[in-house]
Amino acid sequence: MRRIAVSVAVPALAVSLAACGVFGGSVNSVKARPAKGNDVTVGLLLPDTATSRYNKFNYPIVKDKVAELTGDRGKVEYANAEASGDKQYAQMQKMIDDKVDVILLDAVDSHAIAYEVRKAKEAGIPVIAYDRLAEGPIDAYVSFDNELVGEVQGRSLLQALGSRAGTSTKIVMINGSPIDPNAKQFKEAALSQLKGKVTIARSYDTADWNPQFAQTDMTDAINAIGKDNIAGVLSADDDMVAGIIKALKAAGVTPLPPITGQDATLDAVRRIVSGEQYMSVYKSYPAEAEDAAEMAIDKVQGKDVEFDSLTQDKVSSPTTKDVPSQLVPVVALTKDNIKDTVVADGLYKLSDICTAEYESDCAALGLK
Repeated sequence: MRRIAVSVAVPALAVSLAACGVFGGSVNSVKARPAKGNDVTVGLLLPDTATSRYNKFNYPIVKDKVAELTGDRGKVEYANAEASGDKQYAQMQKMIDDKVDVILLDAVDSHAIAYEVRKAKEAGIPVIAYDRLAEGPIDAYVSFDNELVGEVQGRSLLQALGSRAGTSTKIVMINGSPIDPNAKQFKEAALSQLKGKVTIARSYDTADWNPQFAQTDMTDAINAIGKDNIAGVLSADDDMVAGIIKALKAAGVTPLPPITGQDATLDAVRRIVSGEQYMSVYKSYPAEAEDAAEMAIDKVQGKDVEFDSLTQDKVSSPTTKDVPSQLVPVVALTKDNIKDTVVADGLYKLSDICTAEYESDCAALGLK
């Protein structure tokens, strides 16, 4: 059983929330609703639209799996916060007011949403943290192994550098949102692989995982370090890579240095094929989304044995210890295993990847 402690900064807001009973205290007196049949409503709260996989994969897969598990009687009430913590707070309150049966929560701000998590608990609505670990009395958590994600990114960048790696070798880190606990784990795990082997010349925590902000950060790094002195870029996700490459090209950097990513977006896979991006971290969104849906249905239907079998890991947040969890494994995606990962799993067809623009690159890699 793997135990992971997730630590994030707790601002002064904690004082006011503590007074409301979010932190500490017992929730054992809260009575859960009776087990339900198939007429289940699952509330799904996703954090943003900038990350393309949320609307393209996560929501449709959860919706389809809920329908499958309930004989088409269950439904999903979906809301996307568009990177606004305040908006997500209001969306979650609406779901509590609507008396949904269970909430799958992918938090914009894992700390600020804790008060709403507590309110859901008091209303007898289980909350399952999905993809990001929210604070408060979470019933369960399903995500990818975030430490492994960062480790894979760090090791892959060193592999790309090869003999060029050394303490004088300068790299830039473009990390994710400072209010996303996953981003903190990715960053720390990547650093565990890179420290002492390269020099982190510049490191940025990029608000909202925004590609435009990433472009600005990369431009700042180029100006500070010099365009010819950047040996590699560790980007925490694929969408930010687009902004990073724009900045590098605008500065006349050629050839592009090796760049990491995460999420195996279609654009990233094409960039890997063309050589603009070195790697991405492939995470099986169908597995994560389907397991999240199954957890939600098992929880409200009182299927304790099935629920326990899906949550054999333990994760702790700053407010809640040993949250029953499932950590889905990940794999480094490079030009060498595209067929065996995103194509084999049905995420993309070769025809999606190998459009006319990338036809010759695909042919060179034997992708046909």
